[in-house]
Amino acid sequence: MKPRIIILMHYMELGGAEISLIGLLGALDPARVDVDLFVYSHQGPLMKFIPEWVNLLPEIKAYSMLERPLRDVIKSGEVRVAAGRIVAKFQHAAYARRRGPVETVNDSIYQYIGSCLAPVLPKINPWQEYDLCISFLIPHNYGLKKVRARKKIAWIHSDYSTVHVNARKELPVWGAYDYIASISPDVTTSFLRTFPSLSNKIIEIENILSPAFVRSRAEETDVSEDMCGKLKLLSIGRFSKQKNFDNLPYIAATLVNSGFDELHWYIIGYGDEDTVRLHIAKAGMENHVIILGKKENPYPYIKACDIYVQPSRYEGKSVTVREAQMLGKPVVVTAYPTAPSQIRHGVDGVIVPLDNEGCARGLARFISDEPLRNRIAGNLGNLDFGNEAEVNKIYNLLGL
Repeated sequence: MKPRIIILMHYMELGGAEISLIGLLGALDPARVDVDLFVYSHQGPLMKFIPEWVNLLPEIKAYSMLERPLRDVIKSGEVRVAAGRIVAKFQHAAYARRRGPVETVNDSIYQYIGSCLAPVLPKINPWQEYDLCISFLIPHNYGLKKVRARKKIAWIHSDYSTVHVNARKELPVWGAYDYIASISPDVTTSFLRTFPSLSNKIIEIENILSPAFVRSRAEETDVSEDMCGKLKLLSIGRFSKQKNFDNLPYIAATLVNSGFDELHWYIIGYGDEDTVRLHIAKAGMENHVIILGKKENPYPYIKACDIYVQPSRYEGKSVTVREAQMLGKPVVVTAYPTAPSQIRHGVDGVIVPLDNEGCARGLARFISDEPLRNRIAGNLGNLDFGNEAEVNKIYNLLGL
């Protein structure tokens, strides 16, 4: 019989982890493994890209309420889930008071949620014992406590040098897994600074993405009416502190005031859009920074841009940067801690300073250096974006 894998995921919205999961599912061979996928809440535009051969397990109501508004959870009758979330909120608030301002320890709340909710959630497919359980996003308590499997692996998607966690509370969960999958060497380094005792569990498995999927979807739509102008920059991501879109209008203003008055910088994403619009107005960039909103298929927009820019404060390893490279686009990323593990400066992209002035200067030089941009685009055409080596690491865990 083929080994059987179960993968746990929150939902299938347009995020880097979700896109990476679609890539993983597409790369696994149904002739070699059987896969059950448990998505807590069956929502998001990427649901339709789950391969037909993957067995999508039925939604369980309690899990579907894990991230819904508390009022909806109570109305649904999932009182224990609501109570667990409230307890987690109060426990985390008490921890935050000891550590400092709540906004500096926000990321640590996920472990409180996981530890408070795991006891009240039902088992996942309890009659099946799996050969491998993959918990794809934090908190990893549910894969640990609610799935029967001979081996278990938890994924790291974050740069732990940029987030605050309660290491004392998280360590027992990470430590109980057989393996920990890290998406890059820099992510590994930052994780082990927080959890040095777990070095023997780390396996580096890069984000598994499908070049064929990206390139075929890029041809689906003509976006020339949405994106116009002689100099088109594009950034994609959630409207959150991490992505640094609040500073993007000021970087654009410096470029426009330096003579790049034909610049149009487009943003695709969703989240705290009002804050970004406020900064666009403050910078006077209404005619140059354009929010396109949430796009189910962002790839035609990547294809249409001249330069893809990732202005983030921090990243684990940006999926969108890799997708832009697959489409042959010159890429600029800011110097967040893990940038060197993704970009070879001057070879397949460039890294510019993170501060606004430095970022603007670096972008200006890159825009003006057409030979460099053409050379990078040519280099991207020669890169192998295959995933065979990464998928084989999963097969090796199963003894295949």
